[in-house]
Amino acid sequence: MKFNELDKKMRVYETAHDHSVLPGIYIIARIDGRCFTTLTKDKHSFEAPYDPKFRDMMVETVKHLMQCGFKVLYGYTQSDEISLLLDLNENTFERKERKLNSILAGEASAKFSLLLGDIGAFDCRICQLPHRQLVIDYFRWRNEDAHRNALNAHCYWSLRKEGLSPEESAATFTKMSVVHKNEFLFQKGINFNDLPNWQKRGVGIYWESYEKDALNPITGEAVKASRNRLKVDLKLPMKNQYSHFVGGLVPEII
Repeated sequence: MKFNELDKKMRVYETAHDHSVLPGIYIIARIDGRCFTTLTKDKHSFEAPYDPKFRDMMVETVKHLMQCGFKVLYGYTQSDEISLLLDLNENTFERKERKLNSILAGEASAKFSLLLGDIGAFDCRICQLPHRQLVIDYFRWRNEDAHRNALNAHCYWSLRKEGLSPEESAATFTKMSVVHKNEFLFQKGINFNDLPNWQKRGVGIYWESYEKDALNPITGEAVKASRNRLKVDLKLPMKNQYSHFVGGLVPEII
């Protein structure tokens, strides 16, 4: 059998289940760390419940993903997860899901592993959202999840540091309300409202324009040139203000 015939025969098994995101559909890539509890608590002993060094590694990973060949409008990270909003007209690899999933997971894993000096693996899934409000709702969902996780984590680790077991610490808060969790922390000397916003709301990364000094190549005159750079926002707004903020980053479908 000639190579071209063999290639045509076998290629169908590789591509038969290819799915591409339809034009006009918003794409969000959700990227999660694999077994990161073991990696960050047992193998590398990051500070619990939050460590600025780990946060910075995740931020640098997001920045890498936003510059690795896809047009990404907004990156968001909390804990060991990353969410990326791709440009509505992004058409790299013809919007094939398997390519988006594999490349973004691979790029995240490679970058984070280099930063950590150990193997850190990520998986990726693609969310297909048909209208702008769902994009806003998605990021609002992750923002609220970060807040809930932060409250639970500070409660849990306050008891772990007092010597309670993982099971005992978790069981203490199983049916406790948000109000009572806040009061519990207050009695431990922690005002949850005063904790750093990046712990409670995650970190946003987006493009901003700035001006720099330059020379006109024709006249040699000094001019101002407009450039784009990534901005890391550690103080994201809350609730409806955050929804409005995200809305400003999401283009309308025309």
